[in-house]
Amino acid sequence: MDNGFVIYLGRQTLEICLLISAPILITCIVVGVVITLFQAVTSIRDSSLTIAPKLVAVGFVMLMFGNWMLDLMLKFTTEIFGYIQHIGQ
Repeated sequence: MDNGFVIYLGRQTLEICLLISAPILITCIVVGVVITLFQAVTSIRDSSLTIAPKLVAVGFVMLMFGNWMLDLMLKFTTEIFGYIQHIGQ
């Protein structure tokens, strides 16, 4: 195992983390902006108004993209275990 392989593995790990977290983070940002605009227009300042829609939206996104996220994590984990197996030989 050389320095190039470690850099490749670190980069791939960060890419997988970004890909898995992107749908959830984008959803939270969009829902947060919409709720903030709604609160600004109506002058409603309730903290539960910001949390509940985000939870519902994140739950929906997890249902929609959960299979893809799990598949991505399983492929990456299998690849990592394959690297560990080759290092042990």
